Amino acid sequence: MGKKAFRIIVVVLLVAALLAIGIYFGSQMFEGPAGGSEKSGETSSDQKGVQAAGQGNSQGPGQGGEEQQTVFAVSTIQSIRGQIKDYIDVNGDVVTKTKVDTYPDTAGKLSSLYVEVGDRVRKDQVIAEVDPSRPGMQFSASPVKAPISGMITALPVQVGSTVSQQMTVAQVSKMDDLEIRVHVAERFISKMQVGLPAEITFEAYPSRSFTGRVREISPVVDPVSRTLELKISLSDGTDVLKSGMFGEVKIITEEKAKVVKIPSESLVRRFGEDFVFVVNRDAAAGTDTSGTEAEAEAGNDEAGSEESTKLGIAERRKVSAGIEIDQKLEIQSGLEPGEEVVYRGQTLLEDGSKVRVVEQVQPLSESDTLD
Repeated sequence: MGKKAFRIIVVVLLVAALLAIGIYFGSQMFEGPAGGSEKSGETSSDQKGVQAAGQGNSQGPGQGGEEQQTVFAVSTIQSIRGQIKDYIDVNGDVVTKTKVDTYPDTAGKLSSLYVEVGDRVRKDQVIAEVDPSRPGMQFSASPVKAPISGMITALPVQVGSTVSQQMTVAQVSKMDDLEIRVHVAERFISKMQVGLPAEITFEAYPSRSFTGRVREISPVVDPVSRTLELKISLSDGTDVLKSGMFGEVKIITEEKAKVVKIPSESLVRRFGEDFVFVVNRDAAAGTDTSGTEAEAEAGNDEAGSEESTKLGIAERRKVSAGIEIDQKLEIQSGLEPGEEVVYRGQTLLEDGSKVRVVEQVQPLSESDTLD
């Protein structure tokens, strides 16, 4: 075979190889979209099947397509009829109602002093003597007498001091007649009146409470502090209290008996309305309990505590609020004593919400104590 014939064969083989490669890649290009569309169709078909299965499972067994109702865990408390007091909290100092300064009848040197601070004296009892003598002139001592019966609370001078008729020799106070003076902010003036009761406590006697009444109200307001001075007579404790002691005073401005009251945390305020949620257990007795199946499947432990976790329906009840003090609230209308009110967990509740009572809080006391 010649060289020319060999070259022709090689060229033919190369052309054939190129044609074969071109045909192969061309067939792949035409088959790709077709195959992809078939796979896409299969995928969408599978997705439809999954979606259909998901929709079927969402209904759950025996649900009939109904949605499960959310059950809210709440704590409740019983409303009660009792007493409530409104008060303002102030501080003050204990002072004596009667305090008299004793002056000598003549000027001279204080020669004798017969009493000490804390001694009790009678009216006209001689407590000191003043010698009015001068150089070259001798006079008898002038007695200084107690103007009232009481206790010596101050002796500003000592024996040997020179005194005059304008100087105080001793101070006599009636310690069995004490009062406490307080100052009330201007915004509370309208609530003040003579005879209002008060409860007073002292750090020296933390477990004891003392009583008193407003005896006197100042006719003017202090223009600097914008406060009004009140004098409160102490009804008891004069045997242990001392003048100058500092006390915490609660002046009772209003007192009501036989009112419906609940903890103030139970009140819900929305859009300018005051209301509470009352639990109606009877309304939940005949309702479908399917919404609690998930809770029932949590284990057999809950089965033994059914008495402490009971179902109910929350009823929204519009109320009229009155006195609110120390986390206690008076309900003037809209609620009756003995009703079960939601105490905690009412934030997300609406009228008709299903609730599970997980705790029943001890009701408020019928009598009101100032905290």
